[in-house]
Amino acid sequence: MRRRNEELTALFKRFYEDNVLGRVTNEQFRLLSADYNAEQKTLADSIPEKEAQLEKLKASAANVDAFIDKAKRYTNIDELTPELLRLFIQRIEVGERSKKHSHSSAQNIRIVYRDIGAVDSPIREGLPAPHVAPAISSKEEMMRLLA
Repeated sequence: MRRRNEELTALFKRFYEDNVLGRVTNEQFRLLSADYNAEQKTLADSIPEKEAQLEKLKASAANVDAFIDKAKRYTNIDELTPELLRLFIQRIEVGERSKKHSHSSAQNIRIVYRDIGAVDSPIREGLPAPHVAPAISSKEEMMRLLA
């Protein structure tokens, strides 16, 4: 898009010179210059949006690479430790039970990983919003929750 914008600027300059030198009529110049100007305006409006999207994709790719680098260090996990949880998981969202005070009713659980976000399906519409658990700060707190 940037290259096309530069091409349009160069074309417009040449086209202006052709008009001044009499190679192109004033009517042709007005019609074509209006088209060039409209295309340049469209490009000027869309270039920042595309650049923002590109930066977002680059950041996302970097986050995935960081997650993969962490995962490569831990190829054989025998035990889930608090350090591993802190390394890989940002938060766990637990939806409300469909039946209050029931130990067997279904609950939605969504795991949000560090660097890459949630990779599982989001909680379905129409269900209660999840309760976001507070951050776990100590090993004792983690062991109490896992027990």
